[in-house]
Amino acid sequence: MTWGSYWGYYKPAKPKEVKDGIKAKSKRGAIGETWWSKRWIDVLESFDMGARLTRGRSYARKGQVISIDVRKGEVTAKVQGTRPKPYTVKIQLNPISEPEWDKVTAAMASKAIFAAKLLSGEMPLDIEDAFSEVGISLFPGARKELETECSCPDWANPCKHIAAVYYLLAERFDEDPFLIFKLRGRTKDEIIEALREKRAAATSVEEESEAITESDVSRTGEKVKPLEECLDSFWQAGDALDSFSVNPAPPEVENAILKRLGESPFYVGKVNLVSLLSKAYEVASREALQKAEGEPETNDAS
Repeated sequence: MTWGSYWGYYKPAKPKEVKDGIKAKSKRGAIGETWWSKRWIDVLESFDMGARLTRGRSYARKGQVISIDVRKGEVTAKVQGTRPKPYTVKIQLNPISEPEWDKVTAAMASKAIFAAKLLSGEMPLDIEDAFSEVGISLFPGARKELETECSCPDWANPCKHIAAVYYLLAERFDEDPFLIFKLRGRTKDEIIEALREKRAAATSVEEESEAITESDVSRTGEKVKPLEECLDSFWQAGDALDSFSVNPAPPEVENAILKRLGESPFYVGKVNLVSLLSKAYEVASREALQKAEGEPETNDAS
């Protein structure tokens, strides 16, 4: 038998099925729903890793990944292959240094919308700008920045087991964007605490500035009437009402408070109360905006 005929008889072994394995939500096409998870996949695919990445996607959809654990700078996972014992996968991405993180969080805190979106579980679209200002990248900029290993006998790197974890990480990022930060060395609590501290410091400076301004006004001799001298006219609209206008606009973050609170302990049937309130808020907001713009109300009670 020649070598050519020998390889002709070779049939690739199928991986052992896994009960309750982690299956990708996507059954076909792209994996990942949010812009940040798609960005993760785009970055990986730009590294030209070959067919192994595609085979990894198939493993992710079959549910061959048993577990995934994201820690600071490292992801560990168990993936079931053709052998009885699952393979151990490790993916490492160098954490951003403490001084760099301090600069990044300062850049984030300078924009209130960053904190608002992150607190509601969303990744701001221009979050990468905060990292670019410091001269670093949130996502890996080159293939060499990712150090990976797998206990399987496959010589290729990444093998399909590593690639499967890559794809499922995207869906983990969909669920919790803070895992991207954790992989870079900062937990959700650490990010939020840093943002709050820096926002509080900025607010203190603004309050001091306002206090100085008020002091300057008082020195000009402008007299503010005490309340007891205004009782006769307190409830009168006055001339200022004629120039008063309200211009409502959609919020930067939809249902920010509900998102921050998470699920309610109350249910209506099998539906969580937060889901019902979210729908009610959307309808009320839409009607209010239409009324303000002079459009007819839709009377949407669904």
